[in-house]
Amino acid sequence: MRAAIGVIAEKGAAAVRMADIAARAGMSTGHILYHFGRKDRLLLEVLAWSQADLWARFGEAADRAASPDERLDLFVRFYLPRHRGDERYALWTQVLAQRHDEAGRRILTELLDGWDERLEAILREGRDSGHFAEVDLPEFTVRAVAMLSGLSEDVMFGRSRWQHTSAHAFALSALRRELRPAGRE
Repeated sequence: MRAAIGVIAEKGAAAVRMADIAARAGMSTGHILYHFGRKDRLLLEVLAWSQADLWARFGEAADRAASPDERLDLFVRFYLPRHRGDERYALWTQVLAQRHDEAGRRILTELLDGWDERLEAILREGRDSGHFAEVDLPEFTVRAVAMLSGLSEDVMFGRSRWQHTSAHAFALSALRRELRPAGRE
């Protein structure tokens, strides 16, 4: 899986060949085809594996966080690409750009919904403990994830607006401003 992510990031999903991945992984192309069948299925499986790894690391970090606000900070940090060439985010964009059958759309929906579920849990905890204002959780989540997705595209594209400030700081400030309970400055 790591070999596939590296090759996909270097060549792009459209240009990558199963033979490229097999060579990087030290396997035969037949072995790769046996396990995944088609390239589009391989890309989905690699994305799912990458997300599971990311969510495990996020879960460990979130468990150590002292407050819902710290978990929100971590969520934003884990959601946004780390830099312009972030392999994980490049894989997301390349997989999302492909056409998928019903099974593929179901996998992608589950992965995307996983982000929403994690954010809603943080928001619910923060709201219930008084750290965050009362917000409509589903509506806020849609807006927050849409903002983060747009910022992610900017980071991956290398927009110059992020040369003097961080997308992470911008997003966190916007979210915190709306989540600040009344009377707290």
